[in-house]
Amino acid sequence: METIGWVLANKSKDILCNFEGVNLVDYVGISVIAVAYKNVLNHKGRMRIYNVPFHVKKLFSVVGLDRVFECYNNEDQALRQFREEKAISKIMKKQLRRRFKRIDLHSNIEYKPISKPAASFYEGKILNLSAIGAFIIADKIFPIGEILSTRLHLLPKPGILKVETKVVWVADEEIQPLESPGMGLEFNNISSRMQTQIIKFVEKHLTHIPEE
Repeated sequence: METIGWVLANKSKDILCNFEGVNLVDYVGISVIAVAYKNVLNHKGRMRIYNVPFHVKKLFSVVGLDRVFECYNNEDQALRQFREEKAISKIMKKQLRRRFKRIDLHSNIEYKPISKPAASFYEGKILNLSAIGAFIIADKIFPIGEILSTRLHLLPKPGILKVETKVVWVADEEIQPLESPGMGLEFNNISSRMQTQIIKFVEKHLTHIPEE
């Protein structure tokens, strides 16, 4: 606790904990970890753990900490996650007005539930696209909250992008007959590299749209 407090105050808001030498974690230890994590959050930092022994992972699962921490296999993997999150954070802050402005687009899209990897892809049409998601028209509609494996056809470049999306809106046939059957998809767990490609695609097409 003292070490984490000192690092937060003097070095970094990002805390990386190596559990390789941890043989036992009792409920007092669980409380210490929880307090340390809360301290990091209060400093607007991030805390990641790696090299967690199997029996400690089981204890985390019992007390619900597996829903708080994602355990990484090694230091490189955890550091890479820090870098990915930092890069995405920069993108999220960049040119917000343009990020949320949609462009009209009539491109193909393929999608299926991520929970059914062996299933065939359904097909639809992208009507508009932004850096955070897309609205599509398709015969097969999934309920809000469904996670989909998606292929965006953004031609000629960057080409076909494979991204994970989440259904966040389903068009109401009575209220929006021209947009039904359709659903709004939000990019989910997207990498910084992939989001950068989509942002560049959107911004390229926005150059031909008058500014509001």
